[in-house]
Amino acid sequence: MASSTTKKPNRRQSGQPTIADVARLANCSPMTVSRVINNEASVRQETREAVQAAIAQLNYAPNRAARSLAGAAQLRIALLYTNPSASYLSEFLMGSLEEASKTDIHLVVERCEFDKDEERVVESLIASGIDGFVLPSPLCDEQKLLDLLAEKGLRAVLVGPGKPDKRFSAVMIDEYQAAFDMTKHIIGLGHRRIGFIIGNPHQTASGQRLNGFLDAMHAADLDVPDKMLVQGLFTYRSGFDAAIRLLDQPEPPSAIFASNDDMAAATVAVAYRRHLEVPVDLSVCGFDDTAIASTIWPELTTIRQPIAEMSRKAVEILARETRTIRSGKSPKPTEVTLDYQLVRRQSDAAPGLARTAMRKPKDA
Repeated sequence: MASSTTKKPNRRQSGQPTIADVARLANCSPMTVSRVINNEASVRQETREAVQAAIAQLNYAPNRAARSLAGAAQLRIALLYTNPSASYLSEFLMGSLEEASKTDIHLVVERCEFDKDEERVVESLIASGIDGFVLPSPLCDEQKLLDLLAEKGLRAVLVGPGKPDKRFSAVMIDEYQAAFDMTKHIIGLGHRRIGFIIGNPHQTASGQRLNGFLDAMHAADLDVPDKMLVQGLFTYRSGFDAAIRLLDQPEPPSAIFASNDDMAAATVAVAYRRHLEVPVDLSVCGFDDTAIASTIWPELTTIRQPIAEMSRKAVEILARETRTIRSGKSPKPTEVTLDYQLVRRQSDAAPGLARTAMRKPKDA
């Protein structure tokens, strides 16, 4: 007896490959394919490679519905910020959003102020089902916030801490060595009287950069008078005020190393207000290599901190840790140190043979 049945469309009929097609080609179960798609650790490398090859061969594009049917809920990660540098935040957001989009992660971006509303923000995000937190500088150094997250048993990845917290994973560069290398470079140009604008005192990276500067100066047997060290806050305005203090001195520096690009850019502005040509009369160097470093003139010599890559790595680590927890395991915190680069542009040179006379207009 002939019977008629209604068959579900397969890949050939619908034109779209399915998770079942991938599983058949890779000779594994659909659940294993789902685990590979969601980067879970409980898959043998040989099987993972077979699934990835099948996905590529079939040009399979997993979607949220397929992941849900396979039993994998979408991850929700919160990125908290309070960084005063728009350039830094822009780079950071770019990297984290790219990684979240690539791996189908729901990224929630939320402002969080020191000693003001961190508990309210965290509680609200927990209630919404957040799986973990990405904390860029300066929140990565906010002890009250870190204690709160640890107390509630939440995962977080710290980005750019000068000193990692062993309870959480971290992504960073060697802040100390980067500042040491930049200072050594400035000394190598022939500068002996070098001013330094310190970063925000509440961020541990500021201390690491300051120590790198001081140790490089001492290694070259160069004195660092207290008046050559001026406090900043990583903001353009604080760099402007600090540069005025340095250049107001009877014996001003021939070079200024600012702890970030915003403050270095402000230093260039102060120099031009005083009719000082950068780098002929004053060399200026920064740190971070944010967008402002290559949009002002002259373009800044600076330390390139891979901000976007650091944020991408943080999202990747947090996603992996969360999926490991969902599989019933307890991941250990990891620390990742990425490379930095000294980028030479047009804002530094050997000290001029004759310095332009200082002028002191009314600075605003």
